[in-house]
Amino acid sequence: MKAKNCLIFGGSGQIGRNLIRKLTKNNYKVTVVTRNLHQKSYIIKTQANAGYMDIVEANIFDEKKIRELFKKSDICVNLIGILFEKKKGNSFKNIHSIFPSILAKLSKEYNLKHFIHLSALGINEAEDSNYATSKLEGENNIFKNFPLATVLRPSVVYSSDDNFTTNFMTLLNRLPFFPLYYNGNTKFSPIHCSDLTDIIYDVISKNIYSKIIECVGPETITFKQIIEKLLRSIGKKRILIPFPLKIAEFSARFFEIMPKPLLTRDQLRLLKYDNIASGKYKTNFEIGTPSLKYFDEEVKKYSYMWREGGQFSTEKYSSINKLDSKSN
Repeated sequence: MKAKNCLIFGGSGQIGRNLIRKLTKNNYKVTVVTRNLHQKSYIIKTQANAGYMDIVEANIFDEKKIRELFKKSDICVNLIGILFEKKKGNSFKNIHSIFPSILAKLSKEYNLKHFIHLSALGINEAEDSNYATSKLEGENNIFKNFPLATVLRPSVVYSSDDNFTTNFMTLLNRLPFFPLYYNGNTKFSPIHCSDLTDIIYDVISKNIYSKIIECVGPETITFKQIIEKLLRSIGKKRILIPFPLKIAEFSARFFEIMPKPLLTRDQLRLLKYDNIASGKYKTNFEIGTPSLKYFDEEVKKYSYMWREGGQFSTEKYSSINKLDSKSN
């Protein structure tokens, strides 16, 4: 059986790396597009055996160059997205609206079997967020150009390589208190990166065409509960302080000055809206790919890096001693 060719944009991130491993282990050949071969290739090239992956350096808006890649592909997966805007063209509109539209047009032009695009949960409701409106516009552009596309809308994606739990644990380790925006009541359905990768793989391998699929984890927890779980996992106690909206907006305005802001005003607006399944679209559970990994259990596997003593922390040794005493 001839291996299918999968073209991936955004392959160096946590989701992309997991997806490359999953696809190549199952006899798919992968072409990964990166903007900077020298910075990213050392990460990407370790994800697959020789012969199963090509890495191509290209500006994602260089339509002439990426067009050549579509000629040799059966499937296209777009994982590219940004959480805040930068200068030099990295705007929400360019990345979330215009670029996916280009990929959808090329997918239709070259009769690709599938185009899978990663979007986000909760974007229908968050009309006052530039991030959300750009994501929604991108989805609409995709379906206009390639009606057979499948859009995945995940809740917060976490793993040992994320920028979500790892950043929070770093902050919780250093700060004596932690701010709760909107009283920490915003709901999430965190999904582990490997569960999301399984969903993408099933969409590809089982030829699932479902337009929009909401990708959620097995539980719904609030932002405050997430912080409390992370604190327990790293063995810390911190004061959780509900921040008035005006103070939160002021702090976000200050953070925006940083190269990698901890919080932007647009992200603050997003936090008003729950990040859970809407009930309007199918979920990964309904297409036969349930999420299996629970937040607590998975975070504990790597949270020792933020504990006193790291992997040799007292808690870890005490649990080992308990096991030893039982075995004796």
